[in-house]
Amino acid sequence: MTTTSPPEPPRSRLGHAYGEQLARHAPTGHPAAAARESAELTLAYQDRFLNGPAFLSETERRAVVGDLHTVYGLLRSLPDRVFGGSLGALAAAVGMDPLQSALITRSARTGSLLPLGRADLYHDGAGFKLLEFNITSALGGFENADINRAMLAYPPLDAFVRRHGLRYRDTLGCMVRSMYAECAATIPTGRTPVVAVVDTVDNFAIVGPRLRILAAKLADHGVEGIACDLGALTYPNGRPTVAGRTVDVVFRYFLPEDLTDPASTAQLESLLVAAEQGRVGLFSRLDAELYGNKGTLAILSDERHRDLFDAAELACVDRLLPWTRYVRPRTTEPDGARVDTLAYALAHRPELILKPTLLHGGNGIVAGWDVDAAQWENEVASAMNGPFVLQRRVRPTAEPFPDGTGGVRELFLNWGIYVGARGVDDDGYGGGFVRGSTDPAVGVVSVGSGAAVGCVFHGGDC
Repeated sequence: MTTTSPPEPPRSRLGHAYGEQLARHAPTGHPAAAARESAELTLAYQDRFLNGPAFLSETERRAVVGDLHTVYGLLRSLPDRVFGGSLGALAAAVGMDPLQSALITRSARTGSLLPLGRADLYHDGAGFKLLEFNITSALGGFENADINRAMLAYPPLDAFVRRHGLRYRDTLGCMVRSMYAECAATIPTGRTPVVAVVDTVDNFAIVGPRLRILAAKLADHGVEGIACDLGALTYPNGRPTVAGRTVDVVFRYFLPEDLTDPASTAQLESLLVAAEQGRVGLFSRLDAELYGNKGTLAILSDERHRDLFDAAELACVDRLLPWTRYVRPRTTEPDGARVDTLAYALAHRPELILKPTLLHGGNGIVAGWDVDAAQWENEVASAMNGPFVLQRRVRPTAEPFPDGTGGVRELFLNWGIYVGARGVDDDGYGGGFVRGSTDPAVGVVSVGSGAAVGCVFHGGDC
């Protein structure tokens, strides 16, 4: 007698259940209609919205948030554990130039730095794998809860969320709570704090409209927000002022890669002096960028440092991080053998991705499976001994998503999971969003590469 094994359950039971509900009831209307009617959301995501949300079970949510906080703590410990307490040595190791290193080291001597970041992850069917950990105040995603609210205007989803007791977290609220905790010394009591959302002059010319939206949305959290560029700040009496308002906190949107421009560096000087003198809070401190760097993940992944971590820390690293190594003449392959990096990269091109340590937004990334052997050899050879890492490819598992017509299609998701400062009865989860693609081999899942965006609901008993 021949028997067959029962089919494996879908990775997202809630996603499967939602698809079945839509198939049974043949809903009318478009699930992303309210999102598309929002000028703020279409400005951010170019009218590219998924036809439904992603679902994160409560068990999964707690596990991945716990792991991310563990990794954050390990990253913060790298100067002491690996570099003898030297921030400058870590900055040099991840590819920062002397000017960037000096600015970061200087900023680290002021105020405090608390967790705030967005992890970019794939789920490979067994668990989440961390591709990058963006530890910075310049995160984007402050509209995440708006996508949730817009999707809930679709009656079938609203009914499903209520039936399963699902929830979502306001990412901007998480950011504001982290800002209050980090900049408590400069946030006044008895009046509304004034927060300037600031980028460089060149960047602001491009992203200014979105930063103005962020500044306006801060009012929902009891904050007066003003968006401006670094050049718009003046310093009467040593405190930054913009539009006639004295600023209590600068919500930083510029990155270390923006500080190689002498004009931006000169404009930053007065801000750093004001922060050093306790006249303004800088959120986040510049040294946040030191830990939210692809190079630090290579340091965590490197077997030469395993004796610096305890068993629980190593278990977290092994569970969450794919193999990641600096592009150096000699490295170790995933099974621990010492190999010539170029030869190993050439032999395993379809399973590797090359990433610059300092750039953001997918810039400079080369996926081995997307290029031919000659281009791959040239890219890896050119990256040798530079600020680049090789990372083992993670193959995301398919997730069930409504296709907008009552059916279900498979998508491959890049999860953006936010974490912030922990509080009483708060594990530091800051909400999330997903970017979905129909192509399982896409190198970078982003709106720029054609992906669509969806929100995340968590909870339930699945």
